[in-house]
Amino acid sequence: MKEYDVKCIRCGARFPKDDIVYTCRKCGGLLDIKYDYSKLDLERIVKAKGEGVWKYRALLPFDDETTPITINEGNTPLYRCDRLAQAIGIDDLWVKHEGLNPSGSFKDRGMTVGVTKGVELGVKGVACASTGNTSASLAIFAAKAGIPCYVLLPKGKVALGKVAQAMMHGAQIFSLRGNFDDALRVVRVLCEEESIYLLNSVNPYRLEGQKTIAFEVAEKLGWAVPDRVILPVGNAGNISAIFKGFLELKTLGIADTIPRMTGIQAAGAKPIVNAFKENKEEIIPEDKPETIASAIRIGNPVNAAKALHAIRSSGGVAESVSDEEITEAQLLLARVEGIGVEPASAASIAGLKKLVEMGEIERDERIVCITTGHLLKDPERVIEICEAPIEVDADVEVVRKMLK
Repeated sequence: MKEYDVKCIRCGARFPKDDIVYTCRKCGGLLDIKYDYSKLDLERIVKAKGEGVWKYRALLPFDDETTPITINEGNTPLYRCDRLAQAIGIDDLWVKHEGLNPSGSFKDRGMTVGVTKGVELGVKGVACASTGNTSASLAIFAAKAGIPCYVLLPKGKVALGKVAQAMMHGAQIFSLRGNFDDALRVVRVLCEEESIYLLNSVNPYRLEGQKTIAFEVAEKLGWAVPDRVILPVGNAGNISAIFKGFLELKTLGIADTIPRMTGIQAAGAKPIVNAFKENKEEIIPEDKPETIASAIRIGNPVNAAKALHAIRSSGGVAESVSDEEITEAQLLLARVEGIGVEPASAASIAGLKKLVEMGEIERDERIVCITTGHLLKDPERVIEICEAPIEVDADVEVVRKMLK
């Protein structure tokens, strides 16, 4: 049996592996999965066969006999983006496109692990609150596992592409008159009282799947670590998970350093940025977060404590970008590198550009930007920001005259 503990990051309390617990019952702190690294076989990591999340089973909280609930998630491309780097003013830029996961977002990494753990625990159903991508991914994995799925969405605040995915895969969907934070508050109570398994990122098992982004980045760079990783921050689970992945590589002696974890929030939803810049340990939640980047429109991120620790202990920064900067970056990434992402994903590129202009990032840093969701997650936004098709007669000469 693999040795690991479920441990509170605040008070150190430990909980049994077969206990369904999301936050510490003693102090309310966030939980983490802690392994006995001295008993892990490094060969099973650096020479692992296969691809995707389950390639790194040696660093996941399951025994070899566990059959995963999987749709071949992970193994997303890491693109070297020289034209974009030149446009921004740096030398060495890579983009890891998590929008090329099966459901179109990075959430699949967490859901394969979270739903597999739920099935192992014998739960009667799974649930989440969502700004869209979480619900889409959970619905797909629940369908694959053959268990009921319940999702709570803030009414009118979720891109239709994401709602459509949850609907198609059979989730029972509740459209709440409120924001994401209201939906999370409600679903947490329901999960506790109705014995449904909560799969928001407050669940520590979900983050175990998401940390495999770090393993893939390092492996595709020859088991080297970039100087900096930049990513959008909403509920703050992903930046926490990726940091943990790099920390594990360093703990195991596979890597020598940890990248500077750099979190980007939208200007209308930036409690973590505020706390970072004011040197505070806790965030002040924003009651009415607002941004066109719906995936990060979150005012009270549950993993804020983990995110702030990741940023500060790695020597990174937190910065915010406007909706206009996000839109500009979304168009730039698509038209210079051919990578189409939803608005929240483009926050990482917008943040990179802003930090370079501020002098925070050096030109010679090796940088990896994480883009978290596919362009088609939010097609309505594409229609809003791009030129409309030109309607013309079906005549060669008419079209010829209008060619740019």
